[in-house]
Amino acid sequence: MKKGKLFLIPNTLGGEGVKAILPEEVMQVAANLRNFIVEDVRSARRLLRKIDRNFPIEEALFLEINKHSGANSIVNCIDLLNKGTDFGLISEAGCPGIADPGADLIALAHENNIEIKPFVGPSSILLALISSGFSGQQFSFHGYLPKDRKDRVRKMKDFEADSRRTGRTHIFMDTPFRNMHVLDDLLNELSDTTMICIASALTWEKESIKTRSVLQWREEAYDLAKLPTIFIIGKTQIN
Repeated sequence: MKKGKLFLIPNTLGGEGVKAILPEEVMQVAANLRNFIVEDVRSARRLLRKIDRNFPIEEALFLEINKHSGANSIVNCIDLLNKGTDFGLISEAGCPGIADPGADLIALAHENNIEIKPFVGPSSILLALISSGFSGQQFSFHGYLPKDRKDRVRKMKDFEADSRRTGRTHIFMDTPFRNMHVLDDLLNELSDTTMICIASALTWEKESIKTRSVLQWREEAYDLAKLPTIFIIGKTQIN
């Protein structure tokens, strides 16, 4: 029996438009699929309706895999792929598999010799990195920082010290409602000369990407409370 394919369908980063963000081939493939594995059904439905306002949502199958799903959810998806059903994997935002629970499904798909077909799409992590002016040769993405303030500050200081010593770029994020706590810690706990890039609302109309020293950020900081944001600690060649 021929197995199904797992198509990795990128989502937008929350902006309304899709044509300027997603390649035409991605939209064509997504519009022709009828089976989807998603992090959030509502987000996936919105994407499909943006791609094709006439997309038959009622005819589509949506299986959720997120932090609340058990191992059985992934196994059920693999069973359907093994039986020949093609699926599109859609993250809540950005590219599947990056800071996304879809990575576990992809790993199991490889174990079952299921073909993976990735597509080009927006990644807030890479967009922020390439816009920062920091090293793209050595970098680490750390995902979400600890909720506990002491642990969070300790991590930030580790990133600062490593960046100064090795030139490595350190990328991290947090939920919008904790962004200002992260920003306060960066500006109050790190050295005045440490360089930080803050990239918020990427691909939105209100997009902002700036690399400044901690000292400069104290004068230019803005409200990040409702904006998806990537923070980067790094070192430029000119500083």
